[in-house]
Amino acid sequence: MRYNHYMTEAQRLQAAWARRAPLHDDKDTTAYRLLNGAADGFPDLTVDRYGPVLIANVYSQGERVKPPTRLLTTLADWAGAQAVYVKYRPRQANALAEADRQALAPPEALLGQSVEEVEALENGLRFRVRPAEGLSTGLFLDMRTVRAWLREQAKGRTILNCFAYTCGFGLAGLAGGAARVVNLDISKRYLEWGQANYAANGLEAPTTDFIFGDVFDWLKRFTRTGQKFDLVVLDPPSYATTRQTRFSLARDYAGLVALAAPVVKPGGRLLACANTHALARKTFLAQIRRGVPEFGATVLKVEHEPDLDFPVAPGSEPYLKAAWVNVGN
Repeated sequence: MRYNHYMTEAQRLQAAWARRAPLHDDKDTTAYRLLNGAADGFPDLTVDRYGPVLIANVYSQGERVKPPTRLLTTLADWAGAQAVYVKYRPRQANALAEADRQALAPPEALLGQSVEEVEALENGLRFRVRPAEGLSTGLFLDMRTVRAWLREQAKGRTILNCFAYTCGFGLAGLAGGAARVVNLDISKRYLEWGQANYAANGLEAPTTDFIFGDVFDWLKRFTRTGQKFDLVVLDPPSYATTRQTRFSLARDYAGLVALAAPVVKPGGRLLACANTHALARKTFLAQIRRGVPEFGATVLKVEHEPDLDFPVAPGSEPYLKAAWVNVGN
């Protein structure tokens, strides 16, 4: 049964749960989305499952509104969840003061007992998830398929993982047999979190493969020193602000691709990702092409059906876009 406009709330909830039946039964993946907003008939609400914990994201323009407690109680019962947390999503998180950010991500559970950290599985890989950490809890679920693709491409390759966050792509690369993965991020805390993810999977890497710094600055450094990688991952946030850089994904993606292309070995690949409605698929591909014209690059469009847990609302295109780019082939 699929969602339609004539369903009651209970029917919509049941349809969303039934759609994800293969994931409920998948012992290798316990991290996935239970409700995906308007596509499941619940505008302004998503609910993510991380093993024994559910996290509800209420898109309320940064206002603390009454959460859908009854609906969340039902989902928690079906999932056997130990706790449910609520995050109140603002329009633009990077513009928030720290106190405002904390107010929108209460550290205590709405339902059940609060927990500091839980373990969730994605295609057999273990991730440390911290439900009370803030608006971002350690793993972006919509990139599951893309991480799986990278894992399939990784064997024997050297990989640069830009905007590494908690090193999900790095973990997928090493699990796929990469010769080396360098994780680069502006946050020491997230890189340390990534190292904890490595340890949870029995993987080791030298501390020099976790670089704290501005991606834009380091891409220039790598170009100056001639350091290149077989595969470069670009998965930037929608907005980023550092001492030297003011980045908007929708506005500046071509410039980012232009910085990354010289760091790819001839015949290597760039994995370009964008996670926003503000950048349409057609514009996304156009920006990639504008960023790599002098490198003889070929954009290989990544086509796939929406994941079971990330359906697309009728009349909409997926907000998540990813493309493999062959550079210098």
